[in-house]
Amino acid sequence: MTGHRDPYPRMIDVTVPGKTLRGNPLGDPAERRIPVYLPPSYDDKKRFPVIYLLAGFASTGQSFMNYSFGRQTVPEMANSLITGGNMAECIIVMPDCMTRYGGSQYVNSAATGRYETYLVDDVISTIDSTLCTLAERKHRAVAGKSSGGFGALRLAMRHPERFAAAACHSGDMGFELCYKPNFPAAARVLEQYRGSIPDFLLAYESALKKPQREFTLLDIIGMAAAYSPDASKEAPENIRLPFNPHTCEPIEDVWQEWLAFDPVEMIEREEYREALRSLNTLFLDCGTLDEYNLQFGHRIFSAKATTYAINHHYEEFMDSHSNTSYRYAVSLPLLAAAIAD
Repeated sequence: MTGHRDPYPRMIDVTVPGKTLRGNPLGDPAERRIPVYLPPSYDDKKRFPVIYLLAGFASTGQSFMNYSFGRQTVPEMANSLITGGNMAECIIVMPDCMTRYGGSQYVNSAATGRYETYLVDDVISTIDSTLCTLAERKHRAVAGKSSGGFGALRLAMRHPERFAAAACHSGDMGFELCYKPNFPAAARVLEQYRGSIPDFLLAYESALKKPQREFTLLDIIGMAAAYSPDASKEAPENIRLPFNPHTCEPIEDVWQEWLAFDPVEMIEREEYREALRSLNTLFLDCGTLDEYNLQFGHRIFSAKATTYAINHHYEEFMDSHSNTSYRYAVSLPLLAAAIAD
């Protein structure tokens, strides 16, 4: 490895014009600055492969740089792995796909905007035109955790022309198990606001300290905005909940719209199976104690992937859903190796 071995990660901000997001239904910013990690020898004027790292719900690219005592940030982790000779050099891009509802799930939605297109077109083209990248599919990977893991896996399935490798950490899947159990809790919170989503959002957004017990409703609103938008209404009423807020009974036609986004359902389509087979590396993991039951969805997905002869690696580890960014120390070297020269 050549170049200066600085113990501190080299970070820059890249501004993405975001033409795809202009005029989005929520009035969220179109132009966004996103953090980018540059490898130690970037000044050598070489070109580098790129990993796109997607944040979870209610987080964005900036979240990967949050300092926490006793734990490395993701850029610090990558820098240590690279300078220690345990990971190939690469650029790591941390996109901003935040919305007023807490996140976009990295999908195109009439309720939030075209964030899938924004990422695979606007972000990638801006990075390739701005930085010294190896601007080919074989040198590009996507990864993330939770909603970011869902986004990474789904983008790999839908855009095999863009990505050659993917990693999904505790990604949303098995919707019957991970989302439905939260419907009663969300309904109880919504009832406190007389069933009014606008009233809830106004109170939540204006609160200096966000009520932790109300996050479940925000999460369900964010998912509904991604999976079951209602283009006939104005924000913030431009979503359809998959349950009756009064009785909590499922609304079947809306729920079926949600399931169309579930990776364990998507893998039943041959075009998505072929996309996954085309990857050089597909890595998935999940905590055995995941509070959102995602370990079960991952087991179902892995079993189906095995049945369909999709080469992948699945691991479980003894932990829950939160504070597991240390698992990037497993996936990032695998992805970097898969997309290296």
